Amino acid sequence: MKVCLVASSGGHLTHLYLLKSFWSDKERFWVTFDKEDARSVLKDEKMYPCHHPTNRNIRNLFKNTFLAYKLLRQEKPDLIISSGAAVAVPFFYLGKLFGAKTVYIEVFDRIDRPTLTGKLVYPVTDRFIVQWEELKKVYPKAINLGSIF
Repeated sequence: MKVCLVASSGGHLTHLYLLKSFWSDKERFWVTFDKEDARSVLKDEKMYPCHHPTNRNIRNLFKNTFLAYKLLRQEKPDLIISSGAAVAVPFFYLGKLFGAKTVYIEVFDRIDRPTLTGKLVYPVTDRFIVQWEELKKVYPKAINLGSIF
């Protein structure tokens, strides 16, 4: 199984890195911002830089959509996992077209309100994970696995 882990740097990247027991034995690649924290955490990982800022930035959405198309064709992941933010959107939609399964993890600090990215990827996500029971009112098909911390 080949896994694509896509997230903004900072807290979103930390969320995915905490899942190391899941992804450490799998072929994988990361897509995140080319920032110091990401380079440090992923120094021994295959990482592709994406364009930022992403939140409400149409220009970078287009750039990241082309990047997603290129990387998904090249890498052919079986599974795409993200905890946000906006960089996940083109990877999830194009990933579905390429036949990948998708898993989205809504971030820990969202207890009863959705993120914009969560709302955008919810329709195409195979497994939508929340960390608070209250979010199941917002995302009915979500699975509450509790905190990943």
